[in-house]
Amino acid sequence: MASARKASLVAACQLMCNSDKARNLRESKVLITKAAQLGAKVIFLPELSDFVSENAQQTLDLAEPVDGPTVKSYKELAASLGVWLSLGVQVKTEDSSKSDRVFNRHLLIDSDGNIVEQYNKLHLFDIFGEVVASPIVESSWTVPGTKVVPPAATPVGNLGLALVSFNGKCYDMRFPEMSLCLAKQGAHILSYPSAFTRNTGLAHWEPLLRARAIETQCYVVAAAQTGQPYPKLAFYGHAMVVDPWGQIIASCHEGTDVCLANIDLDYLKSIRKQMPVWSHRRTDVYTDVHSNTIAANLKEQKSKY
Repeated sequence: MASARKASLVAACQLMCNSDKARNLRESKVLITKAAQLGAKVIFLPELSDFVSENAQQTLDLAEPVDGPTVKSYKELAASLGVWLSLGVQVKTEDSSKSDRVFNRHLLIDSDGNIVEQYNKLHLFDIFGEVVASPIVESSWTVPGTKVVPPAATPVGNLGLALVSFNGKCYDMRFPEMSLCLAKQGAHILSYPSAFTRNTGLAHWEPLLRARAIETQCYVVAAAQTGQPYPKLAFYGHAMVVDPWGQIIASCHEGTDVCLANIDLDYLKSIRKQMPVWSHRRTDVYTDVHSNTIAANLKEQKSKY
């Protein structure tokens, strides 16, 4: 039993990134190495793991292609430690008509150092008003994604990719339709690499993560940015793992940290058996969002990022 539990161990990391990409990579390596030494098989990093910029122009200046040196370093680290990595980065587009914007991308790297899946954030964070210190218009520097990526098989279960940040990635968690699509396509785990602002985090971080876990009966892993990299930007932190019953089973303290939890697929199956919400859905009355997503995935199958 002990070996089975260790084989399903995951880690959620909490970082304090800024515009210094070399520094951010060093900090990430420390946490990834620590998590690997503790036995984690899949290690989750937050959104903006490559850098957190001060403005849109700096984002464009610092962003790299997906085959650039920063992602290459993560691929090499995954292979050297024999672990899978999930992380959010900002990627330059090869489309000259969109060269003034980047992709906010969630990457999944396997233990051989290969990118096995990548997802571009769908929901962009264009927010005005008192919920933010100043207006944030993510669409001004980010190209929106066009599809939900089907869950990817990992050593700890099928992983659904999303994103949750001040510039939009973590924003995905506010849309339950997306998490339901992923769960119905076979996801056991939902990943929300995040850069949640402090104000919204205080009000919504934990309730949203627990709600996504409860309604999908999935594990939810939310790595997070924390701290205050700039005077007008502060992140909430509180990276955590939530189980399919909605209980927080691991969480980070303040500052740079890592927390670990076991993914128990037998427990997940028992929850779904005892509370069979999937068979109780009245899709004769309301839309089955899964069907629409599958059709969109098939249509986009041959497209490239």
